[in-house]
Amino acid sequence: MVGATGAVGETLIRVLEERRIPIDRLGVFASHPRSRAARFRGDLLDVAPTSEEALQPYSVVFFAGGEGASERFVPSIVDRGAVVIDNSATFRMREDVPLLIPEINGGVAGREHRIFPVANCTAIILCMALAPLREVAGLRAVRVATYQAVSGAGKAALEAFDRAEGNVVRNVVPHVGAAFDENGESGEERKVREETRKMLALPDLFVSSMCVRVPVRTAHSEAVFFETERETSIEEMAEAFERAPSVVFHRDGIVTPREVEGSDEVHVARLRTEIPYASLDLAQRSRASLARDDKSKSPGRTAGRYFSLWCVGDQLRKGAATNAVQILELLMAKGYVR
Repeated sequence: MVGATGAVGETLIRVLEERRIPIDRLGVFASHPRSRAARFRGDLLDVAPTSEEALQPYSVVFFAGGEGASERFVPSIVDRGAVVIDNSATFRMREDVPLLIPEINGGVAGREHRIFPVANCTAIILCMALAPLREVAGLRAVRVATYQAVSGAGKAALEAFDRAEGNVVRNVVPHVGAAFDENGESGEERKVREETRKMLALPDLFVSSMCVRVPVRTAHSEAVFFETERETSIEEMAEAFERAPSVVFHRDGIVTPREVEGSDEVHVARLRTEIPYASLDLAQRSRASLARDDKSKSPGRTAGRYFSLWCVGDQLRKGAATNAVQILELLMAKGYVR
């Protein structure tokens, strides 16, 4: 485990223990040594400095830190035939590298692969909500506003937040990730678009996002507005969500990030029909307004192609550590890792 003392690294170790992964030896590494700084199965482990030589004995190496460590150490690990599961963005968009959410596209993992990136946390949570929709009606366009937890900025940001410090306290910040590009997109917004397309195998899907940091500890929330390829209904989509693994669908009420913290599932709520108001003529707009005002009707139950939903998932778990461990479980089940 490289990056063992960070927020994702600590959560990874916890998930490995919770899911009872059969491990002969767990080595924990970081940029600097620390005595008795990681806890696994009741033992306190010394964290060693990362080096090619120190990583040599291990058959699987998790990277839970920044891109620098992955760029430096992954090539030599792969050359000797070991497997890398990498939480950084270093290899995500390489064409020869699968980007896995095991519940969605685990079949693309082959014996020849050695590098398994863990996708962007926001994109993972989004894809968990979109994949069931893709299966029942296809997807034409997705627009999403994200409300991202402080934990996504790292352990130091989370500790500052817990001390009521930092620019997210009593605030929201509409900038997550690398600097804005010439089109005004942040790094996070680019990742959401490109990684969502790759994981859903929809390279031409229209994806637009506005990513915002909010004063929440570890769970990301997303308001998703989508257009399907074919007409479908709320009931058909609801049934798809109820069949989907690792998804909890709420037919009624709401779900909040505080309720989801510590969970490995993605929660979906507030699924409803959107009326494409701008495409209606004046008479149709009047009828649409009357329909919305008529409480005796049941809006959102008829067939259509424009819908919206709310989804929430823990950024440190399904958005990072749990997905990483699930990739290992998948490779073990396939016989690629012993």
